[in-house]
Amino acid sequence: MRVAGFGYASSATIQTLRDALALAEAQAGPVQALAAPADKTVRLTPLALARSLPLIAVFPADLVAQDTPTRSARSLAARASGSVAEACALAAAGPGARLLRARIISPDHLATCAIAERTTP
Repeated sequence: MRVAGFGYASSATIQTLRDALALAEAQAGPVQALAAPADKTVRLTPLALARSLPLIAVFPADLVAQDTPTRSARSLAARASGSVAEACALAAAGPGARLLRARIISPDHLATCAIAERTTP
């Protein structure tokens, strides 16, 4: 399963999230699910519905359990994770997942998106 994970500011718009996803998919291919921190999935719901994709809520313990290649000071301070987008993608894709696209930053700098894939059932 291929999952796009998101991290975003509360001021991010649906267009911001679409732009971030489009940039990530242009490099890693289409996804089969979207993921975000559990307390922020509401903002991502319209995009999931528009794309007919499941939306996976990632809980704090699952975020901090992921080893991410990116180390953002903002993400570390807010969520104790080097990259919220990468951690969401990896956690939602499941055990053994690998990043296909490390976080990419939206043009307005309000969101990040990363894509992970698990190839084993």
